[in-house]
Amino acid sequence: MDSKLKRLTILAAVSVGLLTVLTVLLLNSPSPQGNYEATEPSETTRPGTGAVFENGQIGNDLSAFMRDETFFDEEENEFLENLKNEQNRLSLIVTSVEKDLRIQIVDSDNQPVSGESFFVTLKGMGDYKDLDKDGIIYIGDLAAGDYEVSLKPIEGYKVPSGTTKVRVKDKVEYLVIEDISLLIKTEEEIDAEAEDTAQVVDDADKTEIKGVQAVSGTASLGIDVSKWQGEIDWDKVKNDGIEFVIIRCGYRGSVTGTLVEDPYFEQNIRGATAAGLQVGVYFFTQAVNEVEAVEEASMVVSLIRDYELTYPVFIDTEGAGGNGRADSLSVERRTAVCEAFCTTVENAGFEAGVYASRNWYNKNLETAFLDDFVIWLAEYRSVPLYQGYYQMWQYTSKGSVNGISGNVDMNISYMGY
Repeated sequence: MDSKLKRLTILAAVSVGLLTVLTVLLLNSPSPQGNYEATEPSETTRPGTGAVFENGQIGNDLSAFMRDETFFDEEENEFLENLKNEQNRLSLIVTSVEKDLRIQIVDSDNQPVSGESFFVTLKGMGDYKDLDKDGIIYIGDLAAGDYEVSLKPIEGYKVPSGTTKVRVKDKVEYLVIEDISLLIKTEEEIDAEAEDTAQVVDDADKTEIKGVQAVSGTASLGIDVSKWQGEIDWDKVKNDGIEFVIIRCGYRGSVTGTLVEDPYFEQNIRGATAAGLQVGVYFFTQAVNEVEAVEEASMVVSLIRDYELTYPVFIDTEGAGGNGRADSLSVERRTAVCEAFCTTVENAGFEAGVYASRNWYNKNLETAFLDDFVIWLAEYRSVPLYQGYYQMWQYTSKGSVNGISGNVDMNISYMGY
């Protein structure tokens, strides 16, 4: 047994023993009632302390010895002080995607420390402040090469004494960022009404099919869901003829760009899987460059690692009402975002695809660069007008399925899973 652990164990045992003895003494002390004569408690002074004891204790507080600095020896006090320091110890997690650095200040549990005005020093370049106090400092437009980062001292914390060395990458690598989970937020931490603003598909006409489509051959009937469907009875969905579901796992906020997990994702994927449905996922993007696309793909991979997917991981590229941070991207930039997302997903071992409406594919994407990925078309009419190749068709947003209250998107898959 480690010597410090041994001392702590002995200390705990002695403390429990002392409390037991003191309790027994109190329970068996003479009562001022009945045939016993009431007496005043005697007072003694512990040698060398000046602390006055009544019947062998400090007042009526059986835990007072814990506040008596002379109760513990010097070595034990040092151990307790070191334990306190360890709890306030900070460390840095520094990563680079492309000509940038993301510096995360984390505690002993590897969680970002928020609410503090941290400063880091980039050797040879100066100091950078955590302006929004979220425990993350981003530095962009850096030249590729080796850098050293240090955290400046801050009251109440123990900071690393040395520097953290990191290499800034010259070009984005389509690989999952392992520490991305530190950036994922819940809807309780953001303004969801302002951030979750995906626009309804506008490719519809009076021939839109709202009922359950009959499928034949290798085609399959499915739905896609998110928090907007609320509580779902997955057994009823399965029994209504639905074979697969594409579940939204999250989105990037259209205002701040925050990565947010769909509050119903885990509940939905567990329920759908348990009911025997085939499952895929989608993510609503608001990435403005390839770096952010890699972040989004990394978030998705971190959320789905514990589940077995049959259908692809889709990037949902739509407008966000005209004011979204990615609404004004050029065709080339938006296509690059989709490529970066899908390539990162596939490099992680999952099949990837792109979701968009006919108008979006025709006007906002270079579809020739997306041929290697699954194309999921949204077009609400009896027969799609889209001239390109697609493997899934979302034919209505006004479908009705047992087990779901309100409207739900209906889809047909031609992938033969």
